[in-house]
Amino acid sequence: MNIHSQSTVAPNAGHAEAPILIIPYMWIGDFVRCHSVVRVIKARAPDRPVDFLTSATAAPLLDYMPGVRQGIVCDLPRNRLAFADHRALAERLRREGYGQALVMSRKWKAALAPFLAGIPRRTGLVGEWRFGLINDLRFGERRLPRMIDQCATLALPKDTAPPPDWPAPVLAVSAAESGAWRERLGIARNDDPITAFAPGAVGPAKRWPVDYYGELAKRLVAKGHAVWVLGGPAERPLAAEIAAIAGPRVQDLTGPDLRNAILALAAADVAVSNDSGLMHVAAALGTPTIGIFGPTSPWHWAPLNPLAAIIEAAIDLPCRPCHKPVCRLDHHRCMRDITPDIVLQAVEATYGVSAPPRVVRH
Repeated sequence: MNIHSQSTVAPNAGHAEAPILIIPYMWIGDFVRCHSVVRVIKARAPDRPVDFLTSATAAPLLDYMPGVRQGIVCDLPRNRLAFADHRALAERLRREGYGQALVMSRKWKAALAPFLAGIPRRTGLVGEWRFGLINDLRFGERRLPRMIDQCATLALPKDTAPPPDWPAPVLAVSAAESGAWRERLGIARNDDPITAFAPGAVGPAKRWPVDYYGELAKRLVAKGHAVWVLGGPAERPLAAEIAAIAGPRVQDLTGPDLRNAILALAAADVAVSNDSGLMHVAAALGTPTIGIFGPTSPWHWAPLNPLAAIIEAAIDLPCRPCHKPVCRLDHHRCMRDITPDIVLQAVEATYGVSAPPRVVRH
C-alpha cells in the first residue's frame, strides 16, 4: 500500500470542508466515469478536496483528472475479505481526516475500510445489505439502470433531483508531456494521420474480431495512416496478429503501464475501440472515438462524452444485447456482422470532419 501523491494532513473530519474520498469501481472505464462525480462535487463545493482510492493499475488516470487532489493506492484482494488489509487501509484513511466517503461499489467489503476508519458520513447504495457500514444509505437503485446515474447521484444531497445531464469526464494531457512521451519512445512527428486501435475488452464477446482489425489496419496503412495498437500485456498477441496482416506501419504500444495508453490516445487523431476502458479514456481525452458495440448496449455503457461514431450490429438480432462476456450461441454475429468496410467508412468520415477540441493542461 502506498500513496500516489504527496498530501498534508486533512482538516477535522467533521468540518464541512473536510476532504471527500471516492471509492470507485476499479475497472478502467468505470474509474474514468467517476470523474463525473468529481465534477458534480466541485460544482457544489469548489474548494473541497477530493481524493480517490485506487488500484495501482488505474492510478495513472488521476494525474490527468482535473479537481482530484490525490490517489491512495491499495490493491485489496478481490476474492477474499482480507480483514487485516482493510484494517491497515482504515488506519491510513483515518489519518487523512475525511469527512465523507462515497462508496460507488455495491459490494459489502467496499464499505468496510471507511467504516473502520470512522469516516463520519459514508454514502452509498444499499447494495449487499450494508446497514451500519453505510450510514447515508440511498435507496431506489433499481430506478437507476445506468452506472453513471447510480454513482453521480451519491454526490448530491439525499432526495435531490438529478440534473438532465451529468457532466462528462475530462482527462487533460499537457502538450509538454505528450512531446516528451513521443521523444522517449522514438515516435517521430510528421503529418501522417494516426489511428489508435484498442482491440481488447473484458470477455471475448465484446471484442471485434482481430482479423477484422487487421484488415482495417491494412486498408488504413494503404491510405498513409500510422496505426498504433494499445492495451495491456494481454493484448500483445492481438497487436502481433494485426501487424502480421497489415505490415510494419502498425506499431505495438501495448504494455503494463496505463500511462502509455493514455498518452498515445491523447496523441492519436482517431481511436477505434471495443466497448472497453480505453474507449472511455479516449473519449474523455477529446480524441474522436469510434466505439464498436456487440453484446452491450451503448445507452448503458457508452461514455458520457460524445463519440465520433457508435457502430452496432443489425438491430434485428434477437439475442442482442445480452451483456454476456461470452457468446452463448457461438455465432458472435453481433460483432462478426460489423465488417471492416463499415468501420473504415466511419474512420474516413471522422477524419473528414472537425474534431472536438482536445483538453490540454499546460
